[in-house]
Amino acid sequence: MYRIIARHPEITSLSTIPRRINLLRPKRRCLPRTVGVGTIHDDFQPQPGDVVVGEHWGSSGFANTDLDLQLKQHGVRHIVLIGMIANTCIEATGRFGMELGYHVSLVKDATAAFSAEAMHAAHAINGPTYAHAIVTTEELLAQLFA
Repeated sequence: MYRIIARHPEITSLSTIPRRINLLRPKRRCLPRTVGVGTIHDDFQPQPGDVVVGEHWGSSGFANTDLDLQLKQHGVRHIVLIGMIANTCIEATGRFGMELGYHVSLVKDATAAFSAEAMHAAHAINGPTYAHAIVTTEELLAQLFA
């Protein structure tokens, strides 16, 4: 399944992502309201029969999307989390998924954050509160192909 996120057209690399997010003032946005639909990298284009989940605007991939519906329609009960940002989007999606009854696996070497401290918090402190398994890519692949 593919999940499209909102992406500002001027963001071309991690170094251009605004790093100041004021959580105490939720009406302030990291990105302007003119953010368009994100795109899927050319190397990961959906293939015939693949599912593309609706765009989201918040931290969780479940909130305000059809992700839960799509997963349930396809009989998926286990989600594997990879990507950005480990201590916000990945964590929010994992927590929401766990509360919806999914088995959650967090792949610690396939997530990223903006600091070592954020990665530590995401994997060592917060991850165990929602993830049923915290694994490396190698461990995940070994389990999938066992």
